[in-house]
Amino acid sequence: MVTWVNPVRGPAQPELGPSLSEGVRVRILRTAHGDRRAAAELASALTERQLTGLDPLPAQPPVLLRAYRQEVRALPDTTRRLLLLAAADQYPVDTHAFLRAVTAARLDTRPLVTAEVAGVAHATAGGIVFRDPWTRIAAYETASVTDRRAVHLLLARVLRGEGESPRRSWHRGAAALGPSRRLAAELRAAAHTARTAGDHALACALVERAAALSPEPRERSRLLARAAADAWLSGDADRARRLVAATDDDALGGLLALRAGNATDAFDALLTAAVRYAGDGPGPARTDHPQHAAVHLLARATEAAIYTGDLRRCREAAAVADRLGIVPPGTLGGLAAAFEGRYDDARDLLKAAAGRCGPGGDPTLLIHSGIAALMLGDHTAAATATVRAAASARAGGDGVTVPQAMEFRAYADFWTGRPRAAEAATLEALRQAYTTGQDNGACHLQAALAMFAAVTGDEDVCRERAEAARAYALARGLGLPAALALFALAFLDLSTGRFAASAARLRALAGFGPGHGHRAIRHIATPHYVEAAVRTGDTRVARAAHADYDHWARTVRSPDDLALSARCRALLASGAEAVEHYRTALDLHASGTRDFERARTELLFGGALRRLRHRTEARDRLHSALEAFEHFGSPQCAAAARTELRVLGEPVSPVRGADDLVARLTAQQLMVARMAADGATNREIAARLLLSPRTIDHHLRGVFARLGIRSRIELVRLLGEG
Repeated sequence: MVTWVNPVRGPAQPELGPSLSEGVRVRILRTAHGDRRAAAELASALTERQLTGLDPLPAQPPVLLRAYRQEVRALPDTTRRLLLLAAADQYPVDTHAFLRAVTAARLDTRPLVTAEVAGVAHATAGGIVFRDPWTRIAAYETASVTDRRAVHLLLARVLRGEGESPRRSWHRGAAALGPSRRLAAELRAAAHTARTAGDHALACALVERAAALSPEPRERSRLLARAAADAWLSGDADRARRLVAATDDDALGGLLALRAGNATDAFDALLTAAVRYAGDGPGPARTDHPQHAAVHLLARATEAAIYTGDLRRCREAAAVADRLGIVPPGTLGGLAAAFEGRYDDARDLLKAAAGRCGPGGDPTLLIHSGIAALMLGDHTAAATATVRAAASARAGGDGVTVPQAMEFRAYADFWTGRPRAAEAATLEALRQAYTTGQDNGACHLQAALAMFAAVTGDEDVCRERAEAARAYALARGLGLPAALALFALAFLDLSTGRFAASAARLRALAGFGPGHGHRAIRHIATPHYVEAAVRTGDTRVARAAHADYDHWARTVRSPDDLALSARCRALLASGAEAVEHYRTALDLHASGTRDFERARTELLFGGALRRLRHRTEARDRLHSALEAFEHFGSPQCAAAARTELRVLGEPVSPVRGADDLVARLTAQQLMVARMAADGATNREIAARLLLSPRTIDHHLRGVFARLGIRSRIELVRLLGEG
């Protein structure tokens, strides 16, 4: 029975110190199994590169384990033998065979009373429950090689049930006295069975043991690479990086760099590996077919180029694919064509890629389908592809790909006006990204959360997440999240009337190169830049930016992009001409999916109609926009609509549902309020939401002010009544 009791409750934040990055902090806690002493010891021993997440974390806290080993050694031999049997049944592979082994060997379990008295472990109807994982590890590691071999052979003997073959092979391999080709082959076959069932953690343990038993160095290296890939897919990034360091697998090394290192280095490694596998090299860990491997690696290299914002590298990868006679992923060819100004070719290639979004496909290719759909402005297709990517990854036991799919799903959720609903899903993806060692992906998700916060009016959260994302992104050369975070701040300025600040940020976004900016973000921000520029009287650059945006919109024929282009044209025009462009924009919005932008178009149109003294239509447009903004949970845009209505002399009702907590609080404030009412401390709330305690304190003060209360007791009562 695999179970253990963790005596520590609550997050271990106080002992870990402020110098850790959020990703390292989360992984330290995971490695320590939530034990504060172990987490503090591990954190104190980190090197500079480990502190920044560039090197894998240590696997065990040596000082703590030394004390636990002494505690176990003090127990009687008979007690230790039973604890060893239980530990071997649980560590590092869970086999659920302890009770059968006790029965088969006719062991006396009464000596376990001594372990219970010592507080080390206790017996239950299902097996032995250790005090914590470190006690279990100590019970295993303090035993002699002979005793460990004996219990592994016993456990292998009783594992005869259906589906237990991989675990039986594990124990047989663990009992081996030395290298054995036969046992290595058995373990490889068992790993394949586990992998097919989606159990990559078990597959990793089996292949790693097969490598230890293999007498041939080249075969050992190959098996360690396979074990590293399984460790990665199981979500154990630190183990994967430790294993891959013992190999020369540049493909997997490139993938790990893509998700947690320098994306430019990742691109170079992945492209080099693609060239090698397209020749006569063996397939990488993910597939045994070299040609498929090369396509997959080119897809990953494309992702690296997307992350950096260096779209010239996409052209380089496309040229390599052409030279090797490989049909590249559609996203790669589409990006290269778009960069070269071949918009018609780009449209066709991206449409082909977006069309490959059927259920049950390869998660990586489905993510690329979603990216292609986003570039085409088809947010419904993007959402479908990314949801299917996550589902396909889960079905295959590939947990690390799920948060990656959510990175691009967030764009679709934002543009279709679902910031509140999407925020919770994105926050969960952020936790998964940190837990699985994907700090680059976490940075992208932080930037997306900054964008959601900008829409829902959480200014402090927007700034904190955007600043965190930009600081990390600029250090790793990640142009995509850096640009998205800057766009979030610019949108926040735009929606609160700070037009000059917004225009300045968006001008900077247009000027930044790879690693600092991103052409795709610059493109989607163009309509907002045109609005900010018009508000500040600077239209020359805005007209040039709009011309390119309009060219792309007319090429891909996306209703939403065409609608936004028409809105830009209206902003750059005046009088009756502007009115006609606004009407065209709203007609096009009716065929699109970007409902939030449709509401913004109505707000701008209503303001233009008011200035032209078309009072009746202006009132209708502004009321429609106000209703939409309240539905989306965008208080700042709603306030702008109310201001326009007041200028019209139109009586405006107070915030919809003044007695409704959802209406009175921002999305983040409501989440904080509910956690506080449940008894969570500020530090615990900060840990759950991956924000600073200072921001949580600010939110609670805002909650109290908006609700007219002074204490958590009143908050509990008010939420209970609500």
